[in-house]
Amino acid sequence: MQVTKIYGKNWACIPVWCCDRRPFLGILYQFVVFAKVIHLLQGSVFLLLSPYHLHRDLYCCITSFLLYIAESKRKNDPNRLECICYLYVVLTAKHHEGFTNWKSVNSWNWNSVDSGPHRDLVGELGEAVRNRSLHYGLYNSLYEWFHPLYLNDKKNGFRTQDFVKQKLLPELYNMVVRYRPELIWSDGDWEAPDSYWNSAEFLAWLYNDSPVKDTVVTNDRWGAGCACKHGGYYNCQDKYSPGQLPEHKWEKCTSVDTLSWGYRRNMRIMELMDLPTIIEDLVSTVALGGNYLLNVGPTADGMIPAVFEERLRGVGAWLQVNGEAIYASKPWRVQMENTTVPVWYTSKGSSIYAIVTAAPPTTTLNLLTPKTSAATEVILLGSPSSLPWAPLYPNAGLAVLLPELPCVPGGAWTLRLDGVS
Repeated sequence: MQVTKIYGKNWACIPVWCCDRRPFLGILYQFVVFAKVIHLLQGSVFLLLSPYHLHRDLYCCITSFLLYIAESKRKNDPNRLECICYLYVVLTAKHHEGFTNWKSVNSWNWNSVDSGPHRDLVGELGEAVRNRSLHYGLYNSLYEWFHPLYLNDKKNGFRTQDFVKQKLLPELYNMVVRYRPELIWSDGDWEAPDSYWNSAEFLAWLYNDSPVKDTVVTNDRWGAGCACKHGGYYNCQDKYSPGQLPEHKWEKCTSVDTLSWGYRRNMRIMELMDLPTIIEDLVSTVALGGNYLLNVGPTADGMIPAVFEERLRGVGAWLQVNGEAIYASKPWRVQMENTTVPVWYTSKGSSIYAIVTAAPPTTTLNLLTPKTSAATEVILLGSPSSLPWAPLYPNAGLAVLLPELPCVPGGAWTLRLDGVS
């Protein structure tokens, strides 16, 4: 992750993410004060604000899963972890309710050190992630639902900036200097223009003078009207897909739970993305040059629900076989074709990858776009031998004779095409 520098305090100077269109796959850990959960216990009513109002002895380490699935469910052990092929993680440092997952001096008694687990969650997770040479990002909401200074600024039509100058910016500067994130995932910007948030001024400091000036990247949520126009890479909107290859680096941020970013005790299986849907979503995003950030919501005690673990393990297992077509790949000249089944293309070096996201109805798969040569070779990833093929047309296309495809939970298979153009 590298960025060019900026030297002014205007949007024309904000850099793009200089990663040469190579995709990154990450996890968003939406650990926030979302739901008020009422428990009945021996006739008494206990009100819990998930996930913080918990006895510390019941509070397990937030890093017991995330980028790596726990080898052991043992609590408070951030180091017993197993890789599942993700490259970066974004933790919610502060969501819209204003609760910080670190000891912010600007959020007295409304943070994870003074209240709830009494732990620096941002710091602990950052250490665990960096010990494994992965990229660490922090989500930060600009606005806060109930902060009196913000509500007063809003009442004044955002002509005053008491909240920005006394709360938001001091906290942001402190967060960057203290934890040195490689990515700042900004949100909660839409009610006010970037001039109210002083976004350009903050970003000028971030890219010129901050301790992460040579490595940090940002998204595009820095004020009303900025999405899909300004920023390092574009989110545009939640669960955004461009439909065609964009000119600007972008990211799709989506959630396993289709109805919520945080954990819901009443979620049902049909409301979750199944593994084939996640894989196809990932593949289409990478084919269009995007990063894929997949959100999971932990329970009140910090654990990942088993059904989310199953999804994440499934993605990891699929990538162990097909990751060659994903990691360090670039979009090809044609991103997708759909004759009998959807086929998405990526490229890396001299190889082209055709990722088939549905089982073909016959043993012959027709690929219309690649131009073959005498040196063309087709290999099914995970299989040791080349596959027979024949040209479809004089100038392009080939018909590949498929073997019996292995049964894979992800429902997608990859052909590597060498010697094609």
